[in-house]
Amino acid sequence: MKNLASPFHWTALACTLALAGCVTPGGGLVSTGTAATEAKGGAAGGTSVGANSNLQRCDAPLGTLAVDDGRGKPWYASFGQATQVTSIEPLLRLAVQQSNCFVITSIGNNRMEEKISSITDKQRNSGEFRAGSQQQKGQRVAADYFLDPQIIINNDSTGKIAGALGGLLGRGLGTVAGSMESKASVVTLTLMDIRSGVQIGISEGSSTATNFGAALGAFGGGAAGGLSGFSRTPEGKATVAAFMDAYNNMVISLRNYKAQEVKGGLGKGGVLKVGN
Repeated sequence: MKNLASPFHWTALACTLALAGCVTPGGGLVSTGTAATEAKGGAAGGTSVGANSNLQRCDAPLGTLAVDDGRGKPWYASFGQATQVTSIEPLLRLAVQQSNCFVITSIGNNRMEEKISSITDKQRNSGEFRAGSQQQKGQRVAADYFLDPQIIINNDSTGKIAGALGGLLGRGLGTVAGSMESKASVVTLTLMDIRSGVQIGISEGSSTATNFGAALGAFGGGAAGGLSGFSRTPEGKATVAAFMDAYNNMVISLRNYKAQEVKGGLGKGGVLKVGN
């Protein structure tokens, strides 16, 4: 067992985990290994800073947007427990604003909406704030569209890493490397028109990442602690990358958007008639 703790083997293991832990999105977003997720940088109005260079963009906003925070979804609790990702919505908001495709409202995040409403009510009705503070009704901006994120497949095993790594790491570490599994995430984004309730668009995104937390556990607490940076929820990062992939796919579709028309008008009976 002493040979497993040698500096060479630890270095080899670290290098292998760094390579194996890369997030591989399905639609072209490439992980640099330095960002915590595929959504990075910042945005202020139509200005974007440090965004992923592969993020699709729009020349002008298409409307205002409400983004569902996911907290009421059946997958939310189990997803958080498995990946330690506490929320997807802020990263979606970041990517959407960086893309300049929509102006984002607070609507959709119930906790944010409740807090803003509470502050507005206090400033409007408490009598403690300066006159002319513009707190009268009619200030809020309505959302035109609603973005609904859904996780379809999370942590689905796509197979184990090739045993050829054993030749590099030696017998003991090679066995561990051979046991590391690649995990897949598949997600969807649905864009709804709020006023009509009509689906405007839907897209799928996918990504894979390597799960090596169990492999580190084979070396005991000391080893897992020493390389803890390699075991920080690769499945969660893969899911974020999958959402970025889905958003890219949606933006590409929206650039060529054409409204669906139904003979006679939408919601007026359609053309698929039934018999007497």
